[in-house]
Amino acid sequence: MGHRFQVFIRIAFAGALTRYSRAASDGKKDSMKLPKPIVPILLLAVALAAIVKPSSLSAEPSLAVPAAQSQAPSASTSSTAAPNAAAGETPKRITAYTLPPDLYQKTKHLERVRLAFFVLAPIYGLLVLWLFLGWKLGPKYRDWAERASSKLFVQALVFSPLFVLTLDIFDLPVGLFEQWVLRKYGLSVQGWASWAWDWTKGEFVNVIIAIIFIWILYAVLRRSPRRWWFYFWLAALPLGVLLVFIQPLVIDPLFHQFEPLEQKDPALTAALEQMVQRAGENIPPERMYWMNASEKVNELNAYVTGIGGSKRIVVWDTTIAKMTTPQIVAVAGHEMGHYVLNHIPKGLAIFAFGSLILFYLGYRSIGWLLRWRGARWGIRTTEDLASLPALLLLLSVFLLVLTPITNGISRYFEHQADQYGLEVTHGLTPDSGQVAAQALQVLGEVDLDYPDPSRLEVLLTDDHPATRDRVRFALTYDPWANGGTGEFVH
Repeated sequence: MGHRFQVFIRIAFAGALTRYSRAASDGKKDSMKLPKPIVPILLLAVALAAIVKPSSLSAEPSLAVPAAQSQAPSASTSSTAAPNAAAGETPKRITAYTLPPDLYQKTKHLERVRLAFFVLAPIYGLLVLWLFLGWKLGPKYRDWAERASSKLFVQALVFSPLFVLTLDIFDLPVGLFEQWVLRKYGLSVQGWASWAWDWTKGEFVNVIIAIIFIWILYAVLRRSPRRWWFYFWLAALPLGVLLVFIQPLVIDPLFHQFEPLEQKDPALTAALEQMVQRAGENIPPERMYWMNASEKVNELNAYVTGIGGSKRIVVWDTTIAKMTTPQIVAVAGHEMGHYVLNHIPKGLAIFAFGSLILFYLGYRSIGWLLRWRGARWGIRTTEDLASLPALLLLLSVFLLVLTPITNGISRYFEHQADQYGLEVTHGLTPDSGQVAAQALQVLGEVDLDYPDPSRLEVLLTDDHPATRDRVRFALTYDPWANGGTGEFVH
């Protein structure tokens, strides 16, 4: 899905759901998705309440390199599990997250690109919206929609595709450059024809979602101009939950091939089933899947996604090729933590509250913005479909201010999931802390995580703790040393 709509959804709560329901937070941070706090949000008006970007290794690679690391480069602990997993050898012991000098420099260069995007993408996103308003594209699309019908739903049916496609075409150069960088650094192996087809399918999904949300937004706006922010917030919540439920069933299969994991790796399936049972969750082998990621990326991933009957475990084929079974179980244990520790409902509550504030701020400020520039932009009133980009412009700015806060909340949840993963695998996996550290090391090496981000960088841009800190925690967390028990798993 396009960046704008992914964040759009996240703004209105679904993001909170998708973030932890599709938490690829296995060992990486969400930053494997290029952080475009603005370009994406651009669609908030629709409150596309996510998909996920998934937490760590997202299903779509991105320039954003997980900044979660430290320690000076060192060859002593490099390439621990990837080659060993393939060769069946015992993985080397990890004492800290380190990289050999050549790989260290490669991650450092990529990290600079990521940070540049983090700064420039929001500026570009705001510029796109400003140009959209200045060129009066909204009024032009609105006029076409009104000539088509006097009924709002038909108008939304005409206006939404034009609006979405225009913004995403403006954003296309950014996406193309991002994919070029990913291919250059070996994170992506997807051909351009395949990439273009995925982009097309993503736009199709975006348009369908946008039609629904834009229709609801302006129906509420016109029915209750003073309370639209509250009623739209109420309407977006159940729709966001629905999106999270259908994502693994309908949307994900559009982009990737899934097959029963039991047919591909029976031993891994049995190990995951044992971990799931200890966690007290109900994810039978029939809902564990192998995903063919290697046709598009070299990155690794294993995650839990969906809610209720759509809940499932997904393991990428690249992960199976480069990690041992215990390491994959450690990754899945982290993901299970998001479910068992109720990060989905907690995240939903937090993002729902934040979304309510955002919508209210949008309500309080849109009138001022339209009084100042509305006539020049050809926008009649707030209830005018052409006001959507102006509303998104405001919400984008507000969300930027909240980004460090939401990242901080995410890092807290990710740390809890790390702790849960260590506890749920304790006793199931010999030396589980070392195995978890090995999994993080492999993830860092393959996905090019920079080892030395500054504390300020982590604070402002990262939604996962630094990998260096996660490895250190995995190696030192031992409540059982003196006969104690874990906090979450007894």
